[in-house]
Amino acid sequence: MPAIIIAIGANLPAPGGNAPLATCRAAAARIGELPGLRLRAVSRWYATTPVPASDQPDYVNGTALVTGETTPERLLRDLLGIESEFGRVRVARNGARALDLDIIDFGGRVRPTSDPILPHPRAHEREFVLRPLADLAPGWVHPVLGRPVADLLAALGPPTARVLPD
Repeated sequence: MPAIIIAIGANLPAPGGNAPLATCRAAAARIGELPGLRLRAVSRWYATTPVPASDQPDYVNGTALVTGETTPERLLRDLLGIESEFGRVRVARNGARALDLDIIDFGGRVRPTSDPILPHPRAHEREFVLRPLADLAPGWVHPVLGRPVADLLAALGPPTARVLPD
C-alpha cells in the first residue's frame, strides 16, 4: 500500500459558513472516508500568505498522510469531488478558494506528464506544503530531486508560516 501525501488548504468560508480551519479539518476527515483509504495522520495547521502574493485572505494549510488501494487518477477524481462538496468553485488560477486538495506524493511515483503529475510539480517551492509535510513525514525525500524535506525548506529561507492553535 503506497503512502500518499495530500495537501489541504482553504482561505474562504465554505457554504454554510464554516471557517477555513474547520473546513480543512472536515476535509481531512472526509479523505479518511474514501473507499480503500485509511487516514494515518494529519499535520499541524498553519496560517500562510497567498502565493503568489495578493490581497486574498491568508490560507490555512496542512497535509494528510493516507494509505490504501487506489490509483492516482481515482484519487484525483475523489479529491475533486470533496472540493465540490465543500463549495470549491474554480474561477481563476491561484484564486481564493473554500478548499484545495492536491496530491503531493503517491508512494514515490514519478509521472511527469499524466494527470495528476507526480510528485506535485511545485510542492518543493511552497512553504505552505513543505512545512506541514515536514511535521507529517520528516524523513520524506522528493522523488525527483532526491532532496529531503528539511533541505527543501531551508532553501526557501526563513519560515513565514505560523502554526495555528489546536
